[in-house]
Amino acid sequence: MSFVNVELQGAVAVLTIDRPKALNALNPEVLADLKAAFEGIDQNTVRCVVLTGAGDKSFVAGADIGSMSTMTKAEGEAFGKLGNDIFLMIESFPLPVIAAVNGFALGGGCELAMSCDIRLCSDNAMFGQPEVGLGITPGFGGTQRLPRLVGMGMAKQLLYTARNIDAAEALRIGLVNAVVPQAELLDTAVKMANNVAKNAPIAVRACKKAVNEGMQVSIDKAVEIEEKLFGDCFETHDQVEGMACFLSREKPKPKAVFTNN
Repeated sequence: MSFVNVELQGAVAVLTIDRPKALNALNPEVLADLKAAFEGIDQNTVRCVVLTGAGDKSFVAGADIGSMSTMTKAEGEAFGKLGNDIFLMIESFPLPVIAAVNGFALGGGCELAMSCDIRLCSDNAMFGQPEVGLGITPGFGGTQRLPRLVGMGMAKQLLYTARNIDAAEALRIGLVNAVVPQAELLDTAVKMANNVAKNAPIAVRACKKAVNEGMQVSIDKAVEIEEKLFGDCFETHDQVEGMACFLSREKPKPKAVFTNN
């Protein structure tokens, strides 16, 4: 892959979008590499993913405007589908994904961050959906995920005005989970990923599935999803070991390899 680097740090996979001269802007080639990087993760050994961008200026500055400027209606719709398909794959990826947002996360970059489970950002981060200033709408899920994260009123304000917001404002409205100094961002994200990785993998994956699927249905249906996933955890190694060790006050030993047994 030319544009996405993958580094394994124990049970954590760090994916870095590596196109710094273009501020890591998304084009079809970058999106294809991002898809391939996620598909190549060994889900039997990796338990959490950190996604970041190369350099100190940008997570992802947006979709590549140069490649979009000459698109036809059909090509634009196809490009939107390409991005949406990949971002939906990330959103529903069985493992938790933490975005480490360093610098610009505009347009497609903000949309990419929103497809992750958790967003940590550097103190120089900048977020926004500036598409209406370019004569288009967000095309990679921005009109859908932003209101789910920050509320409809705030989302519409950001979408209609095309205004960028800084890290402090992103934290205030709930777009990010935490703001840290840029020099500490990746270490902070990896540390959080390791904390996730220490927990029972079946239970962590079930939590992600329950939240994602439950948010799309009524509360009555949502608790049914939770009940099923709750039940699926029983009779697994991690449930038996975890509860036995809790009762005996010993430290549990989660299985190194993911299994339903």
